[in-house]
Amino acid sequence: MSTFLAIDFETANYASDSACAIGLVRAENGVIVAEEARLIQPPTPEFYFTHIHGLTWLDVKDEPVFQALWPEIAPFFDGIDFLAAHNSGFDSKVLKSCCDTYGLNAPETEFVCTVKLARSMWEIRPTKLPNVAHFLGLDLDHHDALSDSRACANIILAAERDGWGYDTGFENVGERYTAPE
Repeated sequence: MSTFLAIDFETANYASDSACAIGLVRAENGVIVAEEARLIQPPTPEFYFTHIHGLTWLDVKDEPVFQALWPEIAPFFDGIDFLAAHNSGFDSKVLKSCCDTYGLNAPETEFVCTVKLARSMWEIRPTKLPNVAHFLGLDLDHHDALSDSRACANIILAAERDGWGYDTGFENVGERYTAPE
């Protein structure tokens, strides 16, 4: 079993540094040990994705900017084997962009993409987060950063129970997961 951090960002607009919410779920040895959700004030008040996540500038205007929030969330990244995100290209870009905007050193930890993992592990199609969560019987309030990151963590934990390992990949995978009826 591994130590990892599942992460999910919600963004205000098309700028990759426009994070307005973050969900963090840390797991160690097959168990979720810590969770955190925070709102973030993005660099500008331009919100284009309210229809997706329900957040507006009024919701975040008094929240800390990413730079001020970083000291509080950085300990989540300590000692992890990898980061996990559903469509990790998006979340890794947002993390890097937010760090770059504020002159912070972005974690260099590798991401595991749970989209790719779900396709390889259980041959799920389509692999949007609600599809994978449904397949695994997980609760999900989609586009709530904490709920999304919790679902992502549970995807990793299910894969580990089914024989996937960060270090070994699919070498130990035996019988495939059977979805609950």
